[in-house]
Amino acid sequence: MLLSAIIFGLLGSFHCIGMCGPIAFMLPVDRKKPVKGFFQIVSYHFGRLFTYSLIGLLFGFLGKGFYLFGFQQQLSIIVGVLMIVSILFPKILQKFSISKKISTIILKIKNALGKELKKKGNDTFFTIGFLNGFLPCGLVYMALFGALATSNAFLGSLYMFLFGLGTIPLMTAFVYLGNFTKGSFRNKIQKVIPILVIFIGVFFIVRGLGLGIPYISPAPILEMAGDTITKCH
Repeated sequence: MLLSAIIFGLLGSFHCIGMCGPIAFMLPVDRKKPVKGFFQIVSYHFGRLFTYSLIGLLFGFLGKGFYLFGFQQQLSIIVGVLMIVSILFPKILQKFSISKKISTIILKIKNALGKELKKKGNDTFFTIGFLNGFLPCGLVYMALFGALATSNAFLGSLYMFLFGLGTIPLMTAFVYLGNFTKGSFRNKIQKVIPILVIFIGVFFIVRGLGLGIPYISPAPILEMAGDTITKCH
């Protein structure tokens, strides 16, 4: 399941270029000093990864609550269904408007981000990455569904960390080279992303069904325990 996080990040980074690319390109990187500039970019990415990991920790902890109440499998199925529905019927999700309170918070984050982009301090790049991680992004929401399904705070954090790690190669290239991807190639990748999300959604559903397939759809713990007791008798 953790592998899906890296794949999400790698392919999803083409989507990230459109959403967060302008921020990455506007980073006040010291281009006259390559080594210093490199560590500035690393600091920016570390800020993003920290935010993703923190949010993943919270969603993983929330998922653990479902696990303790015996809803781990149902949660996995629900997460898979939500992923598929969000791709096939995007207009349904658009009906759930963001509250004014959340909109105000997002606006404050954007204002803080704008101020940081004008600075060149040592902590500027980490702060920019940290704030960037809180900006609304459909792909991040999909990854958070995956973190929720882990039903474990640590694994939820790791899932989001790996997702962010997958976005680093292309985002770094964008910082140095700008919009280097051709429109046609980029459009093809954009078409692959929804298919990937649906595929992972199906995987979560199969995983939740507990079909007894090792690593893919393991049998429920209670069922496995029952089989063990039967064998003992």
